[in-house]
Amino acid sequence: MYDLLIKNGLAYIDHKFVKTNIGVSQGKITYIGMKEIDAKEVYDASGLKVLPGLIDPHVHFELYCGTVTSVDDFYYGSKSAAYGGVTTIIDFLDPTRNAEELEKSFYERKALAEKCNVDYHFHACIREPEGDLEEYVKKMKELGMNTIKLFTTYSETHRRTYDKDIIDLLKLSKKYNFVVCAHIENDEMINRDDSLPYSEICNARNSLSETSEALKLCKYAKETDGHLYMVHCSSGETLKQIKEQFGHVLGKNIFIESCPHYFVFNKDVLKKENGYLFTFAPPLRSEEERKLMCVNFDNINTIGTDHCSFNSADKKSHPLLKGHPLGIGGIENSYVVMHTLFGDKVIEKMSENVGNIENFHDKNGIKLENCADFAIVKDETNIIGKPHGKADYSVYENMEVNQKVVSTIVRGKFVLKNGEFIENKGRLINCD
Repeated sequence: MYDLLIKNGLAYIDHKFVKTNIGVSQGKITYIGMKEIDAKEVYDASGLKVLPGLIDPHVHFELYCGTVTSVDDFYYGSKSAAYGGVTTIIDFLDPTRNAEELEKSFYERKALAEKCNVDYHFHACIREPEGDLEEYVKKMKELGMNTIKLFTTYSETHRRTYDKDIIDLLKLSKKYNFVVCAHIENDEMINRDDSLPYSEICNARNSLSETSEALKLCKYAKETDGHLYMVHCSSGETLKQIKEQFGHVLGKNIFIESCPHYFVFNKDVLKKENGYLFTFAPPLRSEEERKLMCVNFDNINTIGTDHCSFNSADKKSHPLLKGHPLGIGGIENSYVVMHTLFGDKVIEKMSENVGNIENFHDKNGIKLENCADFAIVKDETNIIGKPHGKADYSVYENMEVNQKVVSTIVRGKFVLKNGEFIENKGRLINCD
C-alpha cells in the first residue's frame, strides 16, 4: 500500500511530459508507471502537469538590512514559496570571517529556519576572511553545505572578499568539490555618495561594474579550474560577454544564476511615482540589456529570486539610496512569470539544475527513490494578485501569466492542495 498516488497527470520526466501515475511511500517516489496502484490517498491530476519540486537557490528570509528587516520570515516566506510550487529554498548564513564564526552562524540561522514549511538549506557566507581558509571549507563541509557565498563589493560594511582570497577559494573548490557563489560587482566602481536618491541606483551601481567583475572572476575560475557560480546576473551585456569568452566552460565549472525581474523590467520603472518598489542590487538595466538577457536565456543555468521582501511603506520612507531597504519578493510568482516568457525550458533551470549543482542527490527530478517533491500546475490564463506572505505588494501584481500552481507536495505531503495552504514541517537538507 502506497501513501499517495498521483494519477493521470502529465509528469515532466527526462525533459519531456509523459502521462503516468506516480506512487509515493515514506516521502520517496517508489513507483512510476500506468498501473493504478493501491494507495492511502489518491490525487487525480487529470488535465494537470506534474513538475519536479522547484528549488529556489537564492532567498533572504528574515534578513536585517541595516535599517529594516525583510518582512517574510521563514514561516511566511515558505508559505509564499508553497504557492509558487517551490519545495526547497536555500537561504544564506550571516557573513563570517573564520570557521568558529561560521559554525555559530549556522546554528543561529538553523534555529530561525525551523518554522519553515518547505525543505531548506543554507549557503555559507564569508567576509574579509581571517585565519585558515581550508579550515573554513572543512567546517562548511562538516556542517553539510556545498557552497560559499562571497561579495566582491560592500567594502563599506566589511563584507567584501578580495582577489587573493577569491583565487584561493577557487583552488580549494576544486580540491574539496564545492562551489564558490559570487556577488559580482566591481567595488571601486560603486558610487557611495550619501546624498543620492534611490532612483540613481542604476548609475551608482552601473552595468560595467558587473560585467568587468564577472569576466575577471571567470578568468580566475578558468585558470584555477575552480567551481564558480555567479548570482543574480542582471545585465544582458554581462551574459553575452561571458558566453563569447567562456562559453566552452559554461555549465561545467562556471554557472550563471539570474532572477525573473531582470527579464521582465527595465530601469525606466524607477522613474515612476512608485519606483521605490523596484529597488534591489544589482539594479535593473536598460531595455537593450533586458532584451539581451532574454536572447541569451539558454546560457543561464539556474533561476533564483533573491527574495527579500519589504512592505511598501518601508521602501517609501527611505528616499535616499543610503539606508534604503534593497530587495523585493518574488518566490511565489517566479515559475509562472518565467514560464510565460520562456515555456518549459525554465523547468530544469528551477529544479534539477539546482539540485545537481548543490549536490542534492535526491532532489534533481522525478526519478525513482528521489524525494516526492512536486509542483502541480494547470495551463490557464491567470492574473497575479497579492502575495501570500507578509509583504503588502508584489512587483508582479496584475501581470497576466499562462499557468497556475494548483498544488505543491514536499516529501509526499501537501503544503498546497487545490489552492489551500496546509502547514508543514520542512526539513534541513544536507549535501552529499
